[in-house]
Amino acid sequence: VAAAMRLGAFLSALRPALPLLLGLSLGCSLSLLRASWSHSAAEERCLAPGPPAPPARAAPPEAAEGRPGPGHEDFRPRIVPYYRDPNKPYKKVLRTRYIQTELGFHERLFVAVLTSKATLNTLAVAVNKTVAHHFPRLLYFTGLRSAKVPHGMVLVAHGDERPIWLMYETMNYIHQHFGSDYDWFYIMQDDTYAQAEQVKALVTHLSINQDVYLGRAEEFIGGDEQARYCHGGFGYLLSRSLLLKLHPHLDSCRNEILSVRPDEWLGRCIIDFLAITCVSQLQGQRYHTYELAKNTEPEKEEEEEFQAALAVHPVSDMTLMYRLHKQFSRIQLDRVYQEIQDLQMQIRNLTALTPAGEAGVTWPVGINAPFLPKSRFEVISWDYFTEQHLFSCPDGSPKCELSGASKADVSEIIESAVEQLNRRYQPLLRFSKRQLLNGYRRFDPTRGMEYTLDLLLEAATQKGHSHVLAKRVSLVRPLSKVEIIPMPYVTEATRVQLVLPLTVQDLDFVANFLDMFAMNTLDTHDNALLTLLFIYHPYDAQRVGQVDVFDGVKAMVGELEKRYAEVKIPWISVKTEVPSQVKLMDIVSKKHPVDTLFFLASVWTEINMEFLNRCRMNTISNWQVFFPVHFQEFNPALVYRGEQTASSNTDFLRDGHFDRHSFAEACFYNSDYMTARTKLAADILDRDEVLESMEVFDVFLHYSGLHLFRAVEPGLVQKYTLRSCNPRLSEELYHRCVLSNLEGLASRSHLAMALFEQEQANST
Repeated sequence: VAAAMRLGAFLSALRPALPLLLGLSLGCSLSLLRASWSHSAAEERCLAPGPPAPPARAAPPEAAEGRPGPGHEDFRPRIVPYYRDPNKPYKKVLRTRYIQTELGFHERLFVAVLTSKATLNTLAVAVNKTVAHHFPRLLYFTGLRSAKVPHGMVLVAHGDERPIWLMYETMNYIHQHFGSDYDWFYIMQDDTYAQAEQVKALVTHLSINQDVYLGRAEEFIGGDEQARYCHGGFGYLLSRSLLLKLHPHLDSCRNEILSVRPDEWLGRCIIDFLAITCVSQLQGQRYHTYELAKNTEPEKEEEEEFQAALAVHPVSDMTLMYRLHKQFSRIQLDRVYQEIQDLQMQIRNLTALTPAGEAGVTWPVGINAPFLPKSRFEVISWDYFTEQHLFSCPDGSPKCELSGASKADVSEIIESAVEQLNRRYQPLLRFSKRQLLNGYRRFDPTRGMEYTLDLLLEAATQKGHSHVLAKRVSLVRPLSKVEIIPMPYVTEATRVQLVLPLTVQDLDFVANFLDMFAMNTLDTHDNALLTLLFIYHPYDAQRVGQVDVFDGVKAMVGELEKRYAEVKIPWISVKTEVPSQVKLMDIVSKKHPVDTLFFLASVWTEINMEFLNRCRMNTISNWQVFFPVHFQEFNPALVYRGEQTASSNTDFLRDGHFDRHSFAEACFYNSDYMTARTKLAADILDRDEVLESMEVFDVFLHYSGLHLFRAVEPGLVQKYTLRSCNPRLSEELYHRCVLSNLEGLASRSHLAMALFEQEQANST
């Protein structure tokens, strides 16, 4: 009985492992069986009768190393280890500006427009206004240029109006300057209207590995029946590979081929030397064209051939070019609307099959659902407006007049709402707006701008009866395709000139500023310099011979210059009762070159390399200035109340706030400041007292057309200190300084806890 019990316990313990054991046994058995089959098959091949086999050749080294031989195309990537010869001097590797250049990527499409001196200011301008902004790169080529080139057009003049010479020089120019940068080259005339979006879509469906000569194929007069050239009036497309092969033969073509038409000359050159003829269809894509008759009305053209055309020719005048552009834009817009409706229908049909059913369909169909907040802090508030006023103003006032872009936005939304209502209820009802009762709007970052309108409408029936009613409508202006805005290129190698204004009240904080500057810039050899601005009160300036209030600071500067022999820290002394930021910058600006990048700092700023790099990248000469919002730490006496200050990385940027009332820090170029300052001087004339109520931010805001980039800057962290607010400054600047001090005390929860503890202490 005991043995049976032990056996039962053993089996129960072994039972969970039985599937594993069975699997291992089965796997081993199958592997042994397969090995025996392979061995027997090999023996049969060796013992088979027949002529002796030829001696086996040695395997190629690639195959011996596990790599495919020369006949294989399935190459495997290998990691090539980096090796640096210690005997050779180290050479810094220069990286390209863009990663696509380093990887050898090419731009997609280059467009060349052949024009003349006679049509440069007419047809060429019409081409530039209609389709130029749709193409990534477009140049105009002419023989002789006029005295004045139209604005916004890049023109290349070859100096000769002969058509064949113009074509020859154009092909040479394209190969020399753009042959290695683009995959496709589209050549057209200024009397051609091309649908830019359709041409761009065409090249995305063609392979760049083939020699392509695509356009409207035409026969040569008296030539070979099989040979075709592409008609220049309808434009034609050349691949990069064809252009590279054609270039060595252009000189021979110019000397040997006689022709009157440049498109025939180019077609004959390609056929004779490359044996490639023009085609109108390639890789399943057809080059559709349409030839305009005289006195054609584009608005009345309903032919399918016209609507599918990529190029239309001939266009006789500018007005016809604009009419064609309007008609094709309408056709394209109708296609887009039809595609949207088809997609919405498909979404409805597919949503009905999901677990949520028809309830899962969002409105509008195909647009992201509204943002669902997870807490009350994430709720997106609605802004209330009427046709005359907005009740959520940028400056914080409760009510302001509706004007500018906001007024145009509200007018367009109301007009669109009435139009949609008429489209839905006609011909039974016809609506007209009486009044906007209430309007609400909010920006949802997941879908776009949302509107809710309460409209007072007058509804008229077909019989002439009318009735006034109020109706609520909801509209969405969805986010469109995201575009990358081109910005000028800047580098991180620009020298930054720090400017530090100092008053007597700042003396206690100068030592910490200089220590941080030495540790984060001088020790790291960052490309940054420092200029101190000593602001003397008139009383202190009179006693500077006996007692200099800035002697201690000058001694610290001398110690830094001894420690870092190659560093010089200049200072400028100024005597004033009202230290206006603009007046101080006027003095500093005159002592530095125009290309200097200034960083206007405060004594509480802790300089670090991370912020200096952002200062360089966010400040662009003649384009953008940068006003960072520093992070201000709260008063530790109120936040921690005797407890140990948190210093871990997880508490970074926690016990403080971004001080939006401070504009003390700024990054800008001296040339931009001088330009804005000149406009300010012309506006205020000799009224220098106006400068006391202004900061550098106000100068750029009101007297420059630059972008003002103001953003929170986590790299600028300032310790808590109670700032001294100068009452001699303007009321607005003084009020901002006081608000900055008050909001920098502590958060609401910390202040509430401090009041609670104080009340408890008073009650006991």
